[in-house]
Amino acid sequence: MSPLDTLSAPASPARRNWLKAAGALAGLTLVAGPSGLVMAADAVKYGGDKMAGGVVDDALVFLSIGADGIVTIVAHRSEMGQGIRTSLPMVAADELGADWAQVRVQQAPADEARYGSQDTDGSRSMRHSFRAMRHVGATARLMLETAAAVRWDVPVTEVKAVNHAVVHAASGRSLSFGALAGEAAKLPVPPRARISLKTAGELRYIGQTSTRGIDLHDIVTGNTHFGIDTRLDGMAYAVIARPPVFGGKLKSVDKTAALKVPGVLRIVELAGSPPPAMFNPLGGVAVIARNTWAAIKGREALVLEWEDGPNGGYDSAAFRKTLEAAVRQPASPARDQGKTVAALAAAPAARKFSAEYYLPHLAHATMEPPAATVRIADGKAEVWACVQAPQATRSNVAKALGLAYDDVTVHVTLLGGGFGRKSKPDFAVEAALLSKAMDGAPVKLTWTRDDDLQHDYLHTVSVERLEASLDAQGMPTAWLHRTAAPTITSTFAAGANKQAPFELGMSAINVPYAIANIRVEVPEVPAHTRIGWFRSVSNIPHAFAIQSFTAELAHAAKKDHRDYLLALLGPARKINPSDLSDGWNYGEDPAKYPVDIGRMRHVIELATAKAGWGRKLPKGRGLGLAVSYSFVTYVAAVIEVEINTAGEVIVPRVDIAMDCGPQINPDRVRSQIEGACIMGLSLAMSGEISFKNGRVEQSNFHDYAVLRAADAPRVIHTHLVPGTLDMELGGVGEPATPPIAPALCNAIFAATGKRIRALPVGMQLAKKR
Repeated sequence: MSPLDTLSAPASPARRNWLKAAGALAGLTLVAGPSGLVMAADAVKYGGDKMAGGVVDDALVFLSIGADGIVTIVAHRSEMGQGIRTSLPMVAADELGADWAQVRVQQAPADEARYGSQDTDGSRSMRHSFRAMRHVGATARLMLETAAAVRWDVPVTEVKAVNHAVVHAASGRSLSFGALAGEAAKLPVPPRARISLKTAGELRYIGQTSTRGIDLHDIVTGNTHFGIDTRLDGMAYAVIARPPVFGGKLKSVDKTAALKVPGVLRIVELAGSPPPAMFNPLGGVAVIARNTWAAIKGREALVLEWEDGPNGGYDSAAFRKTLEAAVRQPASPARDQGKTVAALAAAPAARKFSAEYYLPHLAHATMEPPAATVRIADGKAEVWACVQAPQATRSNVAKALGLAYDDVTVHVTLLGGGFGRKSKPDFAVEAALLSKAMDGAPVKLTWTRDDDLQHDYLHTVSVERLEASLDAQGMPTAWLHRTAAPTITSTFAAGANKQAPFELGMSAINVPYAIANIRVEVPEVPAHTRIGWFRSVSNIPHAFAIQSFTAELAHAAKKDHRDYLLALLGPARKINPSDLSDGWNYGEDPAKYPVDIGRMRHVIELATAKAGWGRKLPKGRGLGLAVSYSFVTYVAAVIEVEINTAGEVIVPRVDIAMDCGPQINPDRVRSQIEGACIMGLSLAMSGEISFKNGRVEQSNFHDYAVLRAADAPRVIHTHLVPGTLDMELGGVGEPATPPIAPALCNAIFAATGKRIRALPVGMQLAKKR
């Protein structure tokens, strides 16, 4: 059955009338493909077109209408709390003219060829798919309108789809979507030139705050399906004892006691993957049982001996000293504007300032740890998993099992949080190997919280050193930034020991300050852990250092921080990212996405105005400011802190201003800003993964604390800069995280006079008893 086809209707008359309406353009043959745009073979691609799989906007792929009028729209991105299963279908529904109450959402399986790129990361799902989903809805709308026009024998220009029906105002006639679906499905897909999008005034859902989340009721009532919820007939349950040190391997195992645990079915040894680990399993010993508890108890009964390998001596405290030594020596430049080294050398000692900032390894700590279920039958594998990268899951499982790509099906469940961790489908591969070991029987693999924290693809550790010289007015004449951090690329390439251009393009080389001499240097440092994408990625350490140092310079110059920051940015203007040595720009066209200083200034002015910047505060209270440009979005945060008599940090209020262009689903935008604020505060206050003898020292939330409700801000005010639909979209899920830590630490300084240059804040302010 075709996606729009639910009723049988004579095809030939409808097709003849459609050809009359469409004119000569109807003779074009349409093929669904990336973006639908014809591009020269050597043209540079940006945005969604640059992604593997590109962007697909075929209405017959994404939208179907039943005889009962129910509109089903496919969501091809993963839902992890950001609301994309509502927002993308909502866009198509609005262009279609559907009643949201009669819309259902169907999650797409992994199928890059059919749906285009399905990676849900980089704050780009809406940015890359907004226009495509508008086109999907508008195409289906025109097909319904044409079917009605053909039935009534009137020009298609006289009919209009309104609130789940097509009406002919002149005669007062109306037909429901369900009544027209079968006839519409038999029409050829209209050529692109005939598709028109609605004006802003015609839209009912886009940009509005009244659209109910498609999963909201089911999530609240527990009727949803997360990765950990999968249940299949005859299913076994598994956990894995993995090498405690990255790159280590099993030396010996005694299974005797484990096999005696009631419910244990089988114990399976898994081969490890020496670095670079990519998305491969770490190896170890799996315990498969009749339930997860039995599997856990069986794992506890294993007697294991490990060979630690080259990272057995990794000590994060010692490595911090390695990073500090690296940033205190000259290194190769990634940006070299002016004569920074000479300007610094010539400056008087009294006008030179430097500071170093430390940020430790961080764990994703998603609410739902990784979980996957795999069943193999008749030479085909089915996967149910909470993954952000369905196509990578499909290809990696196929490779691990020795199956053809087309013989693997990946069902994407809801994700109980992702933050980049679930872009790495190693856990799905583990489940696949265990199903194979059980002769294809379904096996659900669950990572415990301990597994999750101790074997994560961690956010990298870093030390950032900044140096500046100031003129007589207190403004920088030179700016030097050395950034030392193990690179994400070490997960994919042996010997990678230097931050990649995309990592440096996250708030380091592209600092947009109006300073004549700017130099950014990148020392080489090794990686001793798995490193992976993390919410906001390298923007977190870079923004923490730069925005903290900016505040320090303002204080040294005896100037107001906000005024100083605005002066550093200079007048409103648009900067080509390449002029900042940034050839990446989040994968977006620099002509469409320049660094807009006017927009950056505006979010600073908006956030500080709303927060009451400059107001007198009681002793022990302070306001802190920071700004960030990340994922082609502008965000400024003002945090108010209170330090009580015990030295504890209380956050009465946060004001965050965001300019992401048009807000397609403002409720979800505000929710993501609030979530980013909570996560940013949690990381800044208590986030730290440390290592001793190559082993993670933390094991659960008792020693890797996340922000509790009692410690959350009393109120978070979000201030959205209005945008129009003709503007380019920015990212939303990640950009509000980077300014949180520096705004917090700047506020602590305003309240106490104490600088926090190493995260987490933790007990640094606690009063000695």
